[in-house]
Amino acid sequence: MAKKTKTIEERLRALYDLQTIDSKFDEIKIMKGALPIEVSDLEDEIKGLETRINKLKSQLDDFEDNISKHKDNIKTSETLIERYQKQLDEVKNNREYEALTKEIELQSLEIQLSEKRIKEANDQKAAKVEMLEATTEKKESKEKDLVLKNEELEKIIVKTEKEEATLRTKSDKARQKIEERMLKYYDKTRNAYRNGLAVVTYRRGSCGGCFNRIPPQLQIEIGNRKEIITCEHCGRLLVDPEIAGILEEVE
Repeated sequence: MAKKTKTIEERLRALYDLQTIDSKFDEIKIMKGALPIEVSDLEDEIKGLETRINKLKSQLDDFEDNISKHKDNIKTSETLIERYQKQLDEVKNNREYEALTKEIELQSLEIQLSEKRIKEANDQKAAKVEMLEATTEKKESKEKDLVLKNEELEKIIVKTEKEEATLRTKSDKARQKIEERMLKYYDKTRNAYRNGLAVVTYRRGSCGGCFNRIPPQLQIEIGNRKEIITCEHCGRLLVDPEIAGILEEVE
């Protein structure tokens, strides 16, 4: 459980110290920019392209199987036609002749159908090959982009790794000085704003977060450090400039 500080002033200083540390973390994130997200997006896109490539290859295999089957069917039909034509020379009546002629016609139709199916499969295969080549080319391009992005990110990580480790240690120590209830409020407020500011000073009579005016009496109460005060407009925790090491400007 978080250790409670002895006075309000100590709590305020601990909160401001934590905010200062977290703001430095934010600066590092800004330095990294969108690179981690870009790397993650590229990795996901490459996985999707790999899935697409495997599917296209599977479809091409299916086309090859179908073409092979139809070629076998043609060979079978041609063999049967050859056999029936030989049998025609040996028929003894019109009934046998008509039956054999009909079988030859049926096998001829089978050949025509198989040839049609082969042409259709080859046309579809050609389209899939084109798609496969385009998808493979796109994947290779994305992989090159990923290499560059990873190298760029790695340089930044190496540059900031030591600083982040130091800040993480300082953050843990700072959080131990703040009671759990205040930590929850701090984290909730910090997450509510894009700039991550949950603890701010007032400058020239205005909140350092939302820049709304702070009444003179409230400024005095903040300076007295007898209670924890939040901005009535944005909910951020307010500390006087002295805690932040800032000399307040005289209006």
